[in-house]
Amino acid sequence: MKDLAQFSEIIEKEIVNFTYPKSPDLLYDPIRYIMGLPGKRIRPLLLLMSYQIFDEDVKRAISPAIAIEHFHNFTLLHDDIMDNAPLRRGSPTVHKKWNSNIAILSGDVMMIQAYQLLSEVDSNILKEVLDIFSKTAIQVCEGQQWDMDFEMQENVNLVEYMKMIEYKTAVLMAASLQIGAITAGASNKDQAHIYEFGLNMGIAFQLKDDLLDVFGNPEAFGKQVGGDIMANKKTFLYLKALQLADDIAKKQLQDYYTSEDSEGKISAVKGIFKSFDIEKHTLDMMKAYYTKAIKHLDAIDSDNKAPLIGFSEKLMSRIS
Repeated sequence: MKDLAQFSEIIEKEIVNFTYPKSPDLLYDPIRYIMGLPGKRIRPLLLLMSYQIFDEDVKRAISPAIAIEHFHNFTLLHDDIMDNAPLRRGSPTVHKKWNSNIAILSGDVMMIQAYQLLSEVDSNILKEVLDIFSKTAIQVCEGQQWDMDFEMQENVNLVEYMKMIEYKTAVLMAASLQIGAITAGASNKDQAHIYEFGLNMGIAFQLKDDLLDVFGNPEAFGKQVGGDIMANKKTFLYLKALQLADDIAKKQLQDYYTSEDSEGKISAVKGIFKSFDIEKHTLDMMKAYYTKAIKHLDAIDSDNKAPLIGFSEKLMSRIS
């Protein structure tokens, strides 16, 4: 049975050795750049670890794993443009290093490359894999649209927010796990459990990401800390604070989220979050989803779950 380090080595080797056309340079250099940035490779790792639960020879899972990583990075290129984000994994975003038009087109190619890689799975499961991937890709776009809608929408509730992060983040993690299980020949029942494990883990992961955006170490986080506040993103932290705040604090928070003045905004909003112990509320919600995820993983009868359990624990305890 392979461990996390061995899976990481497989993925990094495949990414390094992946061959892109030499020209046009301005189309493919940004793809080489984003794929070469140090990252956690969460989704391809999940796919390989899911495969190993049901079959230890993971060679058949490598192509779909790299496909998922291409798709994920495609979404990052486009998301960073929409968010006007300056950093990704501690380095300049593609649209800052080149420009937005280049980032859009390079991202488009990455999406097509994802489908090309997925098409290499066995023909008897190809339609099933593509159906799940296509459904998930649409859900990711729907989640991104909701995320942008919420920036302009005055009233957003926690239920709406949780649905948005389910689509924007969690479904791709869930689909990665299910595609790994399908490729390994898992039963429909086990596929359902591994999908629900990923869905709940993905929500917990995004809640942790929201938390790190406000309370994380900027050097470890690799992105601009307070970026969600500056972008007036109505995250779990913001919506929970509104839910708990009295009228005075609620108005202060809402005023900050309609203000264009950036001076002192991050520290002021962070102070309001601290006054309502929002960090603890977020951690409690994160742990509830994590517990639900583990119950689904426990329902799968296999001796090869240790790497996936260890990886899940690492994700939840991360500081970046």
